[in-house]
Order: sequence, then structure tokens, then C-alpha cells
Amino acid sequence: MKMSFILALSLLHYNLFPSALASESYPSAYADFAASCDVSVSSDAVVVRREEYDGGRILDITHRYTEDMPTWGSSDGLGQFLWLPQSMKNGSLANNSEFKMPTHTGTHVDSPGHVFQHYFEAGFDVDTLDLEVLNGAALLVDVPKDKNITAEVMKSLNIPKGIRRVLFRTLNTDRKLMWKREFDTSYVGFMKDGAQWLVDNTDVKLVGVDYLSVAAYDDLIPAHLVFLKNREIILVEALKLDNIKPGIYSLHCLPLRLLGAEGSPIRCILIK
Repeated sequence: MKMSFILALSLLHYNLFPSALASESYPSAYADFAASCDVSVSSDAVVVRREEYDGGRILDITHRYTEDMPTWGSSDGLGQFLWLPQSMKNGSLANNSEFKMPTHTGTHVDSPGHVFQHYFEAGFDVDTLDLEVLNGAALLVDVPKDKNITAEVMKSLNIPKGIRRVLFRTLNTDRKLMWKREFDTSYVGFMKDGAQWLVDNTDVKLVGVDYLSVAAYDDLIPAHLVFLKNREIILVEALKLDNIKPGIYSLHCLPLRLLGAEGSPIRCILIK
């Protein structure tokens, strides 16, 4: 009876004060285990950040998030976006980071709610985007380097019927605009008539571009409205298309499932 009573008190204490157990025994056990592990890093260890995988068959076309990357309308770049509120160096059991940045930063996707308030209120957020459209065969094309994407330019690209995903590499890539801190309003993008020509004359349902907006600065909202009004076309912006040859690839893009968000960072890869 006495042992049962003590056990009951122990269980009651654990249920009422679980943090007491965690703060007393777990750190000690963790420290003992960590001390028994050989986790030293050799002096010749090198961190490798890759743009290609599997011998060049898999190509990462997502820009790496850095404090110096451009963000919409800013001359100062993204700035600090990552913090480490819990650090093992300062006594925490593990490192735990948090980040904060606009959802249209770096390589990202737009949803219809980005420019249509009624779609935003109806819940057409990034979690409603069609993964079938975001993944599949895609054509990468080079756009004439001296102009925005107008109806005339679209005609000259001769995109075949049946092509559903097109990535447009423009002068933005040659100028390395996504590698510069300051936002540049002279970037190449779609004009309204170019967007309308694509909607009316092609089967394209995914449009990918190489700067922060699919639409040229002078036609910013009109071109977005054309693309998103029927909720059939998905826009992927700020792709990293350096040193990738034009042609057909297998495209794979996955946005975060951000409930209620009209945009999301997205990881995109091409497979040869």
C-alpha cells in the first residue's frame, strides 16, 4: 500500500509538473549522451552548396535566401530574416531558428488572391494551387533581350500548342538582377498585351520568369489581372535560370501550404 501511494504521488507530480522532470533529468541524460558521442568536425570538412545534383541531371532553379537578395521596392535588400532564439551555444537543448519575410520574396508563387480581393476573401490562397500544374514537362525559352514580353514577342517565340508550362529567360538573368541588393524597376516582364496573347493563343498554365514580378513595372497590375482572372494560370517568379540551356525539362515546384496567404516561397527544380 505504501509503495502504491508513493507511486501515485510520483505520477501525480509528473502530470501536474511535467517541466520539472524535463528540467532535471532530461538535460542530464542528454548531456551524458552527447558527451559519449564523437561529434567533432574535422579541420578539412567543407560545407558544399550545390546547384546541380546527380551528375548535373537535377538543376536547382531556386534562389538561395540571403540578407542581400532584392525585395520588392527596397534599395536595402531583404535584410535580416533569420534569428536563432534558442541556441545550443547558449544552453538550449537544440538550435531552433525562426524567420520572417514577405511571402513574395525570392523564388515564389502567386495565387489569384494576390490581385483579386474577391478571390482573396473566397479563400483562393497558395494552398489551393494545383500541384499537377506545378509539376510536369516544361519548356525553357530565351526571350529577345532588348524588350518586354509583348504580343509581338510572344508570337515570335512560336510556343507549340500543347505546351502547358513555360519558363521565360530574359535580360534579367543576363543582368543578374536577382543577385543585386537594390530592387530594379527596369526589369523585363510581361506587358498586358503579351499576357493576353498567351492566354488567348496558347495552352500554357504555368508561367515562370526570372525576376520578382511576371509583369513589367509599367504594366504591373494589368498584366497580373490578365493572368490570374480565370484562376487557370499559376505564376512562378524569380527563378534562377543562369547557365541552363533552352529546351524541355521536367519541372517540379512545391509551395508551402500557407493557409490564407496569397504568395509563398517555393522550391523549384528541373530534371533533364
